[in-house]
Amino acid sequence: MAQKTNQQVYPLGSESKEPRSDEEFGSKTSAEELKRKKRIKLAIYIAAFAVFQTIVILVFALIVMRVKTPKVRLGNNVKFHNVTTGNSTSPSFDKNLTTQLRVKNTNFGPYKYDSTIATFMYKDVSVRQVTIRKVKAGLHLTKKVGITVNVNSKDLPSSANLAGDLDSGLLMLNSHAKLSGKVELMFIMKKKSVEMNVLQHDYQLSSK
Repeated sequence: MAQKTNQQVYPLGSESKEPRSDEEFGSKTSAEELKRKKRIKLAIYIAAFAVFQTIVILVFALIVMRVKTPKVRLGNNVKFHNVTTGNSTSPSFDKNLTTQLRVKNTNFGPYKYDSTIATFMYKDVSVRQVTIRKVKAGLHLTKKVGITVNVNSKDLPSSANLAGDLDSGLLMLNSHAKLSGKVELMFIMKKKSVEMNVLQHDYQLSSK
């Protein structure tokens, strides 16, 4: 009589679960790679934008917001009126002159300066002072201010070699001034006052 053998039967996996095909695995991998590349591109764009913003801020701070000292000088176009001079025994001069004060503003905002005094000198001795009215020089503009002044030798010491200069037909005058004002940037921010000296300039005055 045949013996019955007890055999344990192990169930197989569910037949409803089908293994993934190579196409599906490849599709998932491609999608993940695409997302990774998009994240890298986004990070690159953000970094590039941050660098660009930093450059813009630096340029703005170093160029636009930087306060430069305006350039100031008295013009070369000098006209003389009512000229009188003394003689060799009693040398003197009395002249009216007109010229221009030029304020060149190279800032990205207007420069406003207060009224000041310009001094005209002969051999370091003042022969006349004139008031320069307060004016505003626009951004990247040159402001021209007319000056009319009478210069004479009334206050010169007797030791001045005025007779020799008059005999040569030339008289050298020297001018000096200082301006103090403010540069207004972006119509809101104002920098501290800036001061400058007008470059000394010799006027060649004919006594004849």
